[in-house]
Amino acid sequence: MAKTLRAAVIGGSGYGGAEMIRRLLVHPEVELCRVAAVDHVGEPLGSAHPSLEGVTGLRFEQLAPGQAAEGMDVVLLGLPHKVSAHQMPELLSARGARGGPPVVVDMSGDFRLRDAAAYQRWYGAAHPHPELLQSFVYGLPEQHREAIRGSGRVASPGCFATTVELSLLPLARAGLLEGVVHVQGITGSSGSGIAPSAGTHHPVRAGNLRTYKPLEHQHVPEIAQLLSGAGARDLELRFVPVSAPLSRGILATSFVELPEEWTEARLQALYREAFAGEPFVRIPARRLPEVAAVSGSNFAEVGLAAGPAFRGRRTVTLFGATDNLVKGGAGQAIQNMNLALGLPERLSLEDPGPWPP
Repeated sequence: MAKTLRAAVIGGSGYGGAEMIRRLLVHPEVELCRVAAVDHVGEPLGSAHPSLEGVTGLRFEQLAPGQAAEGMDVVLLGLPHKVSAHQMPELLSARGARGGPPVVVDMSGDFRLRDAAAYQRWYGAAHPHPELLQSFVYGLPEQHREAIRGSGRVASPGCFATTVELSLLPLARAGLLEGVVHVQGITGSSGSGIAPSAGTHHPVRAGNLRTYKPLEHQHVPEIAQLLSGAGARDLELRFVPVSAPLSRGILATSFVELPEEWTEARLQALYREAFAGEPFVRIPARRLPEVAAVSGSNFAEVGLAAGPAFRGRRTVTLFGATDNLVKGGAGQAIQNMNLALGLPERLSLEDPGPWPP
């Protein structure tokens, strides 16, 4: 059966780009037609992504945003923060396959926040096009599915953000998330991108655990924005990220204080009801979430443990696990693309990932 929709990837030479390309190449409805990049120009995709060797005849092209988007139904961006924002006006003025601009799914953080002042505070620069911020839907399908359907502009969430949001979302919806919440997130090295740095270079990272950006990570405001919109009150997120010696995956652990009547059994029922029918969120029945169980897949795992009551309160620990490149990145971008184009949400995303990982 011929594919009926046309897609381009801009920023295709990084790890996120590789995952988007891989998913698009096996997509039954969407044809990957162009891959734009500023490096490996003219070379086959396998030159940057060895797993794609011989899989496709596409080559990396150096294209302006408007050129890449011309005649496309959808454009997916794997560009760094602060780059995407500058290219967006030209991209949105391109003539897509149906005359108007193509659907845009952006994986950077440039259009996740609705407040330009918050963007400047957390990303360290004034937003070049604040007038566009309100036009993007924040692409967490588990909360904004209906808004994403038919939307022309989607800002896909960050990897830490996705993992933390899913683990706390049922509490926010139930009105139970209030005040200070402490979170630790442990992440693999691919979340830092394809270019090595002093902190991500293998000899340093392989046998090391290292905290970075404590209480200052740029995913904090998007988590607070999403959860506050879902019902959290006066939320103050205290988030500490940790780099771990693994290539992909995130495990987030959050600590909240709840009234003692919220027993573990009652919370388990709340979470199972909240995620009933969600195609990519699961609550393990006989264990807690773990990275190996979701590695290479678009699935997220969520779980919890409730401590004993003390003076009318109990500490509840929430756990979330994702693959930072799939559900935490490119896979969720494809999920958002499917929704925005009116396609079945699961297309090209249902594989469970390898075991052992």
